Amino acid sequence: MRRFDDLLPRVTSSAEETMRLGAELARRLLRGDVVALYGDLGSGKTVLTRGIGSALGIPESEINSPTFTILHEYASGSIPLYHFDAYRIESLEEFYDLGYEDYFFGDGISIVEWADRVEGLLPDGALRLRLEHAGESSRRVRLVGAPAPADQSVAS
Repeated sequence: MRRFDDLLPRVTSSAEETMRLGAELARRLLRGDVVALYGDLGSGKTVLTRGIGSALGIPESEINSPTFTILHEYASGSIPLYHFDAYRIESLEEFYDLGYEDYFFGDGISIVEWADRVEGLLPDGALRLRLEHAGESSRRVRLVGAPAPADQSVAS
């Protein structure tokens, strides 16, 4: 995604820097954008989301991972923010039953933590970001492409 190439990849050295990167990303996000976040526990997915939300005018203290509720909706910012956590999703049907399409194709910005769990439902144009541990408090954030469909493998 060309509008993010100059920001990423990036290594942040603290949670505050990861939040600042989120704020920089937010300034380039548009209504209807879907941000897919990939990474292990503690890699900074929620912190990055907090930075995006903060830049949209949502108080940082309100933004927490929706691990048990799966979705938090934030309407108090300049653009609605829909924050999904797919960690506990058992099947694509479960995510589909949430009405994800209303959010992904609505007027806000959707962020999906643990996006690999719902990859088959992500739009082609989703901004896919991988967050990785790069030290005790450092994180590497980079753009990743959509995985190739399984049925298009190259025969040897």
